Amino acid sequence: MGADFSSGTNLPVADAAPSNWVDRWAPASWRPYLRLGRFDRPIGAWLLLFPCWWSLMLAQVSEREPVANASYLVLFAIGAFAMRAAGCAYNDYIDRDIDAKVERTRSRPIPSGQVSPEGALKFAVVCALVGLAVLVNFDWFTIWLAIGSLALVSVYPFAKRVMPYPQLVLGLTFSWGALVGWSAVQGSLALPAIVLYVGCVFWTIGYDTIYAHQDKEDDALLGLGSTALQFGEDTVTFVGAMYTLASLFWLVAGALAGAHLVYFLSVTLVFLQMSWQVATLDIKDPANCLWRFKSNRDVGIAVFVGLLADTTLSWFAGLG
Repeated sequence: MGADFSSGTNLPVADAAPSNWVDRWAPASWRPYLRLGRFDRPIGAWLLLFPCWWSLMLAQVSEREPVANASYLVLFAIGAFAMRAAGCAYNDYIDRDIDAKVERTRSRPIPSGQVSPEGALKFAVVCALVGLAVLVNFDWFTIWLAIGSLALVSVYPFAKRVMPYPQLVLGLTFSWGALVGWSAVQGSLALPAIVLYVGCVFWTIGYDTIYAHQDKEDDALLGLGSTALQFGEDTVTFVGAMYTLASLFWLVAGALAGAHLVYFLSVTLVFLQMSWQVATLDIKDPANCLWRFKSNRDVGIAVFVGLLADTTLSWFAGLG
């Protein structure tokens, strides 16, 4: 699984932060694969993880469990980062010819010659096996539910080739953890988890539309689909609608699960943050788009903290 350095390069990826830990501290021989798995740009892994954590915590709120299940939180974190890496390696393998033609992605490990296509597939398999090792800690319903997401993962790289709204497929894929987290606690699915999932789908469509504006010129030249291209100058209205729907569904999910006021306050704060994204978005400025996309990690943290506070209140209520 050795890297292919035939092009003589082992340079950072164009959209990675200059001070990222991979390029500063990781052994040189590891860097191409860590870049392939986006460990130098972990925002995607966080956005994959948060629906898992939210759903897990919401299920505990529903069960009136007063203490967060730390072991499950850790397992989901490991699984999210591993499966994000596997998905990125697979996606880059499928998109290797397209990535070579796009300004922002031509420095990725496969098109730049740092990793061979075969090496990328092997890396994807190794990361997927780590994800499987995490899954076996849960019940069979949860295991098969999580495995079901692989169907969406497998078709996502092709979505932009055949449809104008590939962000919908990404939303369905990236939000799957909102189902799995609930199942891990309760061993089944229920309406609050499904409503939370739908809200996460809207959220993902919104933030990935912002992200897609970085590549819209190249996507148009290559004939690829994108909500950034579909909505163009109406992007602000579209993203605002997606974020509003996400917030509403999250509120309903909390109500169905019996959440306390602190959760609803956290979602309200999140809506204000997303309103800031929309109000200050400049679709003509890639740096502006990237910053607002990355700020969705704050959304994830705020909702998680609200749910954590909710379980803490239940713990204090139990003491009383």
